[in-house]
Amino acid sequence: MMNSVRGWLVSGILPASAGVSAVVLAAALVLPVPARAQDAAAPAATAAAPVAKEKDELGKYTLPDGDPIYNIGTDGTLDWYTYSGYRRYHAECHVCHGPDGMGSSYAPALANSLKTMTYAQFMEIVVNGKQNVGVGTADQVMPAFGENKNVMCYLDDLYVYLKARADGALGRERPSKREDKTKAYTANENQCFGRPS
Repeated sequence: MMNSVRGWLVSGILPASAGVSAVVLAAALVLPVPARAQDAAAPAATAAAPVAKEKDELGKYTLPDGDPIYNIGTDGTLDWYTYSGYRRYHAECHVCHGPDGMGSSYAPALANSLKTMTYAQFMEIVVNGKQNVGVGTADQVMPAFGENKNVMCYLDDLYVYLKARADGALGRERPSKREDKTKAYTANENQCFGRPS
């Protein structure tokens, strides 16, 4: 029996979203997501406290709620997912969204959007697309990438890279240090693309 955890099958085989139609994934996204309330009376120092992260066998860091998150060491070393997200962003997304998520005249700055966008919202838009008609001087249309394995197999990678940019934790330059890619990540990637391991 396989259980899906944040889009990845627990067995480490295939990102569930890579082989699932956009309609099925969208239906899964309508399930209630726990609200993240902030205590208005909490001191500012609490907000700056380090976030508890866990690292799984694929090398992915996650928050206690299971959302993927970047990890940047004190020496500037990126986790593999964030580094991969940088590479995938520049292969698939920067043509419309501009260099390093800074936006363009017809696509928003994702480095700003992910300041408030949740992981579930990000997934919904990437999988199903989005249209903002009559915005600015041109309509904004995000195509659906739910069937594009070059995007779907790296959805978490893209998210954590853009989240790091949004949080100001990562600059515009090409990352110079990174963790190694795990064997489990490689096997999962190969399975997603239907390649032999």
